[in-house]
Amino acid sequence: MNDLVEKLHHRFRKTFGEEPLMVRSPGRINLIGEHTDYNEGFVLPAAVDKAIYFAVAPRSDHHCHLVAMDLEASFQFGLSDLEPSPRGWPNYIMGVVDQLQKAGGRLWGFNCMFGGDIPIAAGLASSAAIEAGLAFALNELFQLGFSLSEIARMAMQAENEFVGVQCGIMDQLANVYGRADRFIHLDCRSLDFDYVPFSDQPAEIVLCDTQISRELSASEYNLRRRQCEEGVRFFQQFFTTVHSLRDVTLDMLESYRQRMDPVIYQRCLYVLQENDRVMGAVRDLRNGDLESLGIRLLESHMGLRDMFEVSCPSLDALVEAASRVEGVYGARMMGAGFGGCTINLVHPDALPVFQQTMSDTFQKRLKKPPLLYRVKIEEGTSVISM
Repeated sequence: MNDLVEKLHHRFRKTFGEEPLMVRSPGRINLIGEHTDYNEGFVLPAAVDKAIYFAVAPRSDHHCHLVAMDLEASFQFGLSDLEPSPRGWPNYIMGVVDQLQKAGGRLWGFNCMFGGDIPIAAGLASSAAIEAGLAFALNELFQLGFSLSEIARMAMQAENEFVGVQCGIMDQLANVYGRADRFIHLDCRSLDFDYVPFSDQPAEIVLCDTQISRELSASEYNLRRRQCEEGVRFFQQFFTTVHSLRDVTLDMLESYRQRMDPVIYQRCLYVLQENDRVMGAVRDLRNGDLESLGIRLLESHMGLRDMFEVSCPSLDALVEAASRVEGVYGARMMGAGFGGCTINLVHPDALPVFQQTMSDTFQKRLKKPPLLYRVKIEEGTSVISM
């Protein structure tokens, strides 16, 4: 049991005077398959060893008392009084409560304290960890009987409807279905998935955090989603079989290119190519071909930079620097874009040179102190035994 869990447990008991249910809710990485989830495509995420931890206990009334330990902030609301707050962070909690009640969950009031070590705005899905983690905790606390898939979907809808970010379901599903040492090959249309082992690969996963506050991220993310939807509507004029970009082929795209808005064409082309890269990446992992996998990661970054236009100079500088290091299989930006982290696949023997190279790049090109995280692939959301 780590110090953070013990601190949270102690503070909850001191604040509320009762024994809580403890839940761990992990962040996630996504090896490849960016901006494909809301296009009903393929992704390759995994839960990691950075997490949000919850302590929750029922109340005898219909009031909810929240404490965000890392922010040293608190908030209260009633189950029948769910209105978005200008303070921001309570909306992730209230959005989950709203979805649980809409789905027929019979809730009572509750006390909730949470904190964690997932870097905020770094592309590790801290918001999904809060949403799915709380939904899981309340499902356990009140014995609501929802499945993991239902928990993931309600967590996504909380972010869509209450927070206002039109995310797909990848983050939430990776959160609840994560398995140690395995990537999740997820079909975001059917929600079918299988696990792809990683533990036997001679590679470490290292994230480099640009430390850029992503004010543009939510608005530009929603814009990219609308542009993809515009591409779908374009093809629906000619094909009754098209329901998402998943149904559009490269041949169809090229045949109609001259009739399309050039920006919409580029967005669609990226998504189609990225889906192909995910399928190739799964084959590479199963075959142990990390050289081929690394090439796909770099191609993914170039597509995000040039066709989807969600990268930024800091992300590009980090990927460029990593790509020059012998023993780095591949690197790319990860997450919504405009900041956040790069994900790097590095041979263990190359770690010292990689870390020094990235430290120099941070200081000389980003003018910032280096911030690197080595992450391990861990289990999904679960109850902690105290």
